[in-house]
Amino acid sequence: MISGDPSKGLVQVRGAREHNLRNVDLDIPRDALVVFTGVSGSGKSSLAFGTLYAEAQRRYLESVSPYARRLFHQLTVPAVDSINGLPPAVALQQQRGAPTTRSSVGSVTTLSNLLRMLYSRAGDYPSNQPLLYAESFSPNTPEGACPKCHGLGRIYEVTEQSMVPDPSLTIRERAIAAWPTAWGGQNQRDILVSLGYDVDKPWRELSGKDRDWILFTEDQPQVPVYPGFTPEETAKAVRRKLEPGYMGTFTSAKRHVFSTFSQTHSAMMKKRVSQFMVATDCPVCHGKRLRGESLSVKFAGHDIAEIASLPLKRLHSVLQPFAKSGGNAHQSNPEKTEVTKRITGELTERLLVLLDLGLGYLSLERSTPTLSPGELQRLRLATQLHSNLFGVVYVLDEPSAGLHPADTRALLDALDVLKKSGNSLFVVEHELEVIRRADWIVDVGPGAGEKGGQVLYSGPLPGLRHIGASETARHVFSAATTIPRMRQEPKGWLELKGITRNNLQNLEARFPIGVFTSVTGVSGSGKSTLVSQALVELVARDLGQNVPTEDEEADALEDRPAKATEGKIAGGLEHIRRLVVVDQKPIGRTPRSNMATYTGLFDHVRKLFASTKLARSRKYDAGRFSFNVAKGRCETCSGEGFVCVELLFLPSVYSPCPVCHGARFNQKTLEVRYREKNIADILGMTVETAAEFFADEPAISRSLQVLLDVGLGYLRLGQAATELSGGEAQRVKLATELQRIQRGQTLYILDEPTTGLHPSDVERLQRQLNQLVEAGNTVIVVEHDMQIVASSDWVIDVGPGAGDEGGRIVAEGPPEVVANAKGSKTAHYLHDHMKPNT
Repeated sequence: MISGDPSKGLVQVRGAREHNLRNVDLDIPRDALVVFTGVSGSGKSSLAFGTLYAEAQRRYLESVSPYARRLFHQLTVPAVDSINGLPPAVALQQQRGAPTTRSSVGSVTTLSNLLRMLYSRAGDYPSNQPLLYAESFSPNTPEGACPKCHGLGRIYEVTEQSMVPDPSLTIRERAIAAWPTAWGGQNQRDILVSLGYDVDKPWRELSGKDRDWILFTEDQPQVPVYPGFTPEETAKAVRRKLEPGYMGTFTSAKRHVFSTFSQTHSAMMKKRVSQFMVATDCPVCHGKRLRGESLSVKFAGHDIAEIASLPLKRLHSVLQPFAKSGGNAHQSNPEKTEVTKRITGELTERLLVLLDLGLGYLSLERSTPTLSPGELQRLRLATQLHSNLFGVVYVLDEPSAGLHPADTRALLDALDVLKKSGNSLFVVEHELEVIRRADWIVDVGPGAGEKGGQVLYSGPLPGLRHIGASETARHVFSAATTIPRMRQEPKGWLELKGITRNNLQNLEARFPIGVFTSVTGVSGSGKSTLVSQALVELVARDLGQNVPTEDEEADALEDRPAKATEGKIAGGLEHIRRLVVVDQKPIGRTPRSNMATYTGLFDHVRKLFASTKLARSRKYDAGRFSFNVAKGRCETCSGEGFVCVELLFLPSVYSPCPVCHGARFNQKTLEVRYREKNIADILGMTVETAAEFFADEPAISRSLQVLLDVGLGYLRLGQAATELSGGEAQRVKLATELQRIQRGQTLYILDEPTTGLHPSDVERLQRQLNQLVEAGNTVIVVEHDMQIVASSDWVIDVGPGAGDEGGRIVAEGPPEVVANAKGSKTAHYLHDHMKPNT
């Protein structure tokens, strides 16, 4: 255990004031596993990331040339008096994958580069084929990409069925759905009238020749248009060559779709026209994305596309024999044998690290947008484990997120390897298993937001036991606790049959209705596939609801739609009227979207301001108090609150608006006050402060109370959506849902709602979810937190392993039944959390 001996070397922080930190002084040891913990919003991330990492990064950037510095994001100087003894730092944060599907497991870990080198230098080439360089094995280069589909693996076309979904409609009734909905579509219909086509006959009754020309012609005739004329009047006007309203240019539906897709800068327009495009596997590369010459090179009997699609565990076993002997394919060429040995040796070594971190079920071709933030962080961690850096501080953000307790052990072993290599580990973490393995604990609190920001304890774990104000101590040193609740009995069963998707093969599953169900299993076992994909899709389809779409940021053309779930709901849907998926996707993609606008409480606040005496005398309506509306916002910054300053050779810097000083509203709007506060003051309040301030305003108070109940009291009302973590965004969505009047018969699905939550916040969340069940709803959560699982009504354990070693239901029943199930990796951990009579 670390003693704090100065000779070991300390990082000394003096006067840290970042965010809610209250002039914190702190000494922490180097070359140790230091865990920063505390309730959500206490200030631990402000200390680890906002202060220590930000300062380490700033110092490094100070040492590089101004030219190189401009390539980095501008880092602000953290609010701290001094930090001594701080080594260079590497941050491994939880971030969503890059929105492009061209980013993959192979590119993040750089294993794809090694694999391409292997195929280039040691692959089995057909006779008479010249050597190909490594870039010829990448679908993202001109040398490697299939010339037909440009490396996408698919080609896109439009069909009559895709552009005219309802052929019983007439053209006037907008049978051609692919045309624009507004004036652009009306214009094309008027042009067809001038061209003599019958726009009032059902589409299916038009001749095949006419339908084909209207949808697919490349011709663009220019004709006179007479807006408002009937077809008969138009025909007469054309014959008489009357002066037209304007000359219109015809564009077929196909031409409109493809030209809009390739030329528009609007993501919304791109998404709209992409729905009329039908994707099929490229007939040349058959979806493998590479040109023929590249695919003709084999290694171990596989082309490079086939080998990149293998689960990493299987890939490791394919390559391992070559790492030992170099294989026997190149006996006449000792140089090739040596190259094979060296490259496969490097690949298998690095794959082993990924397998140790529980990622053996992924494949190299798996695109990063489909990975959870926890999976992505562990991929980055694996890359660092192999880089053999020395004397570095690794700052990690909840590396256990998304991990089953069985996988957390492997993670801790990997962190040990980094520490033994002479590095320091500063980890922000809530998982008790990780906290118990720490050399040094920094507990921040006691509460969140303004009630936090103090270091309650800094030292080896045993000393934390005596800190009365510490919520962490209560959970680390007490026996496992579950919230007492009445066990609910199922009111029916939602039965699924023939479920086939990812690693689920013809699976039968049943979910109890009217109770709280936890779905567990090791990382990659198939539990999210079962719940968040299969169950959501099938229920949404049968209820006629839209399925929540995947990340809208992904390029609509590159985005490979997942294969639809096979299977059906065989019974029980009569008990469900509505489906609500509370996921961790952002609540908005720009700083203009925030918690107050998303939950709807800001609408009530604006009405309140509009009803004040001064606002009424000036005839200000509620819209005046929105920073998205021209009349109320500051015109200098357009309601952003900051302006961008261009610095020529340095990165652009954002600074507070010189006119409104970050308030976002113009002076006249800010003159209106409600109980001595202007609208900008309200947005600057935390939920906790606002709850006291608006205590006598029922509509606002109810929204704020629910945000408090889900543990978000520390967030500011105006906090930009872009600043919220996935867990915070999920809890904002849950709070928005909880505000609604509960009528029962709703199915709520949540994927790992405890991500980023301290055990004491997990208790609060659990109470909210229990209330949903008590109101007659069904709650299903995918969860690793045994605190939640142990107090569920029903548990479904998926496994037993990950990838193709999982995908089956290993155990199901009340928690005490699953806790004693043979062959379940969850049972042992659940058993430890079970108390008599829970």
